[in-house]
Amino acid sequence: MPSPTDRWLDKEAGPVVRPYAVISGRTRPTGTDLDLIALVTAVRGARARPADLGPEHHSILRLCRLPVSVADLASDLDLPVGVIRVLIADLRDLELVTVHNPAPPARLLDPRILREVVDGLRRL
Repeated sequence: MPSPTDRWLDKEAGPVVRPYAVISGRTRPTGTDLDLIALVTAVRGARARPADLGPEHHSILRLCRLPVSVADLASDLDLPVGVIRVLIADLRDLELVTVHNPAPPARLLDPRILREVVDGLRRL
């Protein structure tokens, strides 16, 4: 048994919580998939019971006053993307955030527009 002086953490490290403990062991978000570049925005005026939310949920809500991407949230909160996706899905289920997924690539690539671009480049 280690002695009290054989601590592997110092006081500045704070409590250590594994990511899966933050999301109660869940590995997948509910609902539709969350793209890395999807924008998340807190719903103004929406309220949730404090018992429904953990500190990470509150951090996400604070950061999402303006639209922010899923990847940026993971970076800002120093949590794995999978954990952030589950937390955002929790907030989405409680209608505390809205998620705006990017347009699918098929909608962005109109063959007619691509032909016009190629024709224009050939004319140069």
